[in-house]
Amino acid sequence: MDLLHRSKLLKLKRKNQGNIKLLRAIDKLIADIEDSEWENKMDIIKARPDADRVHSDNFYFFNINVHRTMILIVFEEQEAEILWVGSHSEYDKTFKGNKKTIETWLRNHGKIN
Repeated sequence: MDLLHRSKLLKLKRKNQGNIKLLRAIDKLIADIEDSEWENKMDIIKARPDADRVHSDNFYFFNINVHRTMILIVFEEQEAEILWVGSHSEYDKTFKGNKKTIETWLRNHGKIN
C-alpha cells in the first residue's frame, strides 16, 4: 500500500529522536502500512489492534507509543494518507475524543462531504 504524507511521521521522529520506543513504533507503523494488502477493516484490526475506526469512510486513529496518528485508508486505490499526527493530549485538545468533532474536522479539511 502506498503511504501518502509519510513526511508527517518522519517529522515526528525528528522531533522525538531520544524516544527510542516511539521511533520503533513509527517505523513499525510505516512498515505495516506499506507492506499491507488490507481489504477491509477486519484486516486492519487483525494486523494493528491499536487501530480505532473513527468514521465509516475508513478513517482510523492508530496509537503509536504515546502518540496518535490519523490515517485515511482508501482500499480501492491501495493507498493510505496520513492526515494528522499528535500526542494524546494534542488529540484530546483537537478532537475531544468525540467522533462528531472528528467528523467536523474531516469535513472542514475537505476529506468528507
